[in-house]
Amino acid sequence: MSNVLEVTDLRRSFQQGGETIAVLRGVDLSVGAGEIVALVGPSGSGKSTLLQAVGLLEGGFEGSIRIAGEEAARLDAQGRTRVRRDSLGFIYQFHHLLPDFTAAENVVLPALIRGGTRAAAQERAETLLAALGLANRMAHRPSALSGGEQQRVAVARALANRPALVLADEPTGNLDEHTADIVLAEFLRLVRGEGSAALVATHNERLAAKMDRVVRLHDGILA
Repeated sequence: MSNVLEVTDLRRSFQQGGETIAVLRGVDLSVGAGEIVALVGPSGSGKSTLLQAVGLLEGGFEGSIRIAGEEAARLDAQGRTRVRRDSLGFIYQFHHLLPDFTAAENVVLPALIRGGTRAAAQERAETLLAALGLANRMAHRPSALSGGEQQRVAVARALANRPALVLADEPTGNLDEHTADIVLAEFLRLVRGEGSAALVATHNERLAAKMDRVVRLHDGILA
């Protein structure tokens, strides 16, 4: 199995009040094609910082990040944007849907930004939303959807461009336990069906156990 993500000796420090705070202290991590990995750790352990690094969302990191065979350190800003657009999908604790767009329109946008046709983007959006049980909710705006439905739309949006790797930061953390179980099950089923890999940050051990593998981050080091 080839690796979609390879992280080697990743380090990240911040300056605070004249003191250097090491958040990531030499992280090594690989995620294979089609593999779903749970990233577990307490609040403040560096999970979000690691996902931001892997998502090429900010600089200041030392070490190597390879995504779908490309070394992030060799990419300029345009190259990082291309990798985020073409190879990565993002899901956050809060859905961050565009409020003035329907569910379908929110899912169509990534494909249009990538340069796809509206017809193909619309077909892809409808397929994903239907697979998530939202066939009758596609024309609704986020304000007319429940929290679980909104997060399902966010899942569909993350998969719109068939990313090699989905990065999810506490994707069910804003949902009640019952809804979280349903949304996670649908997320896992859909990601596996699409053949994407995923790295999912969570503090929920019960949900993490449903994934292919669990890695634990403590004091900036993976165990």
